[in-house]
Amino acid sequence: MTVRNTRLRYGAVAMTLHWLIAAFVIANICLGLYFADLPRGDPSKFGLFQLHKSIGLTVLLLSLARLLWRLVNPIPPLPRGMSRPLRLAARATHVLLYVLIVAIPLSGWAMVSSSPLGLPTMYFGLFQWPHIAFLADQARDQKKILVENFKTIHVFLAWSAIVLIPIHVLGALYHQFVRGDDVLKRMLPGTDVTESA
Repeated sequence: MTVRNTRLRYGAVAMTLHWLIAAFVIANICLGLYFADLPRGDPSKFGLFQLHKSIGLTVLLLSLARLLWRLVNPIPPLPRGMSRPLRLAARATHVLLYVLIVAIPLSGWAMVSSSPLGLPTMYFGLFQWPHIAFLADQARDQKKILVENFKTIHVFLAWSAIVLIPIHVLGALYHQFVRGDDVLKRMLPGTDVTESA
């Protein structure tokens, strides 16, 4: 397998970033849904929240790396036989997923940075991740407004991902089992890919 993308398939870097981001996003959605329902005084909530923040920041870093890699490394084209509406749907889904994998962790970081509580973010317990300075430096009254706004945005974006990820997965399965092309295989290591019709 090559490091860079080819006309037929994604390379090792794109595949690794794709699957790592996917695993972390799904783990963080599950964590977020789980600890959102825990009672406020639950002793495990703080640790789960720190883990959620650490995974989210990792997603942000990996997503920025993936965007940069995509800018310098073109992706394989969609199969030639796809209709225009399907092409538009595929491209729109990918663009929205890219927006979400950056915007969700960014809005979470902004929410934590603007919290009046000022709790630190310990990145996997290794070091303290800095708050966004201009948000952390706001007056307490302003922070109360900001944190609620960023929380609303963060939750809305997370639910958008909960809707969009299954659509993305179903699209890949549609290519594999209905269209019979290699769109899914070209993101799977160790698979044979041929030129799509």
